[in-house]
Amino acid sequence: MSRYLQPDVVARATALGLKARAIVEGLRVGDHQSPYRGFSVEFVQHRAYAPGDDIRHIDWKSYGRCERYTIKQYQQETNFIGHVLLDASRSMLYGEGDANKLEYAKLLAASLAYLIVHQRDSVSLAIFAEGWREQLPPSSQVAHLPMIWRALERVEPSGKTAIGSLLHSLAEQVRRRGLVFLISDCFDDVASILSGLQHLRFQGHEVIVFHVLHPDELEFPFEGLVRFVGLEQAGDWRTQPRQIRPAYLRALRAYLTELRAGCEAQRCDYVLMDTSRPLATGLSQYLARRLRVRRV
Repeated sequence: MSRYLQPDVVARATALGLKARAIVEGLRVGDHQSPYRGFSVEFVQHRAYAPGDDIRHIDWKSYGRCERYTIKQYQQETNFIGHVLLDASRSMLYGEGDANKLEYAKLLAASLAYLIVHQRDSVSLAIFAEGWREQLPPSSQVAHLPMIWRALERVEPSGKTAIGSLLHSLAEQVRRRGLVFLISDCFDDVASILSGLQHLRFQGHEVIVFHVLHPDELEFPFEGLVRFVGLEQAGDWRTQPRQIRPAYLRALRAYLTELRAGCEAQRCDYVLMDTSRPLATGLSQYLARRLRVRRV
């Protein structure tokens, strides 16, 4: 069992489940709506009988009314592929202990992977900074999980973030519609991020953005004379936080508003994950909200 798999997190997550809200394309029978018509449970429509069709699916009641042979079509259910994207740039280094952004993000990635495989869907993992650092292909096998956990344990933060360009490349690579989970502090150009999200949505993927931030970044609680060291940019700055706090908080609110509104405009789920809050609480609240709200 990996240290990135916490029993309370997975217990609450698996109790709620994760079902695709948009139509997905899978390779086997499962629990999520497929774009393909088959002979499953939920009736969709009739179509005219054609030579070679299985006569077991002829609607004889319809024939009795109109004397035409018609076939009942049903909505197939299928599995989905969940693509978990983990930001491992240097800005994810911030924080101590359980509140460290990268450690928190790893816990979230491991929990999502376990949840997806537990319900017999497939999951892939892609770790990135300026480029792809490591990519594991999708699988629904339980044996795939230890590979994901080992990859998470190896990750050390380095480099800058280049989210937008990587989302574009993923949209070009992955043609089969599925779910994309972006786990990042999103310290990048917002317009670039939103452009990448738009590309994924255009390709039919459902996208969930888990925006991982430390409470210091949200509240700026520093006092006295403080030296701030750049994590992704060279240099450091000495200043009195009290003097710049109002301007910082205004800039932060504008940034969060732009990112959240952009996600909503692209019909992507936006979830702010404060690392001071237990992961079990944040993740289970989001999954419970998914059960109440349907987005196409």
